Amino acid sequence: MTELEKGPTGRRRGRGARERILSASQKLFREQGINRTGMDQLCAAAEVSKRTAYQHFNGKDELVAEYLRRFDPDVLSSVFDRTDLTPRERLLAAFDIPAGTPLCPYIGAAVELHDPQHPASQYARDYKKAVAARLAGTAREAGAADPEQLGEQLALLIDGAAARTRVLNADAFPTAAAIAAVLIDNAIPATAADHRRRPELPS
Repeated sequence: MTELEKGPTGRRRGRGARERILSASQKLFREQGINRTGMDQLCAAAEVSKRTAYQHFNGKDELVAEYLRRFDPDVLSSVFDRTDLTPRERLLAAFDIPAGTPLCPYIGAAVELHDPQHPASQYARDYKKAVAARLAGTAREAGAADPEQLGEQLALLIDGAAARTRVLNADAFPTAAAIAAVLIDNAIPATAADHRRRPELPS
């Protein structure tokens, strides 16, 4: 068994240090931002020494990227993997954001970092592309004439609603959902929409 290192409070630390660091980063990055959170503060919150932190992460840049990877690794699976909803309902469910939800961490990271080559900025771009792809895939299931276009439109609407909610401190997602419903209905031919809404007849 490897020797456990004593943390800054003198208590024995070791196993689980990586998860404590990530947990502290999730809390602090969301509450006060990435740039205002230093490694000293993160280490104190996670109750690890800086030596331990740098054993798990090469630096803050790597930690920020991992924080984003952990936030939603399956890309809104709670929306897109639901089997109890029709494809159209899943598209609208993407706008069902609880009131008071903080600014999207991917947008927040990209705004704060100002560096398109930063690993976290690159991951944020990949995530946003993945969201648009999942929207497009669901739009295709729903019968949209141009699913890629609808996916991009809905992705843009989600991000716009998130930013507006943050700036105005007022929930913009109900309005965004209403706009999304119009976009979806205009993009899906009536025959496809009727087919997907029609309940299955008993055999």
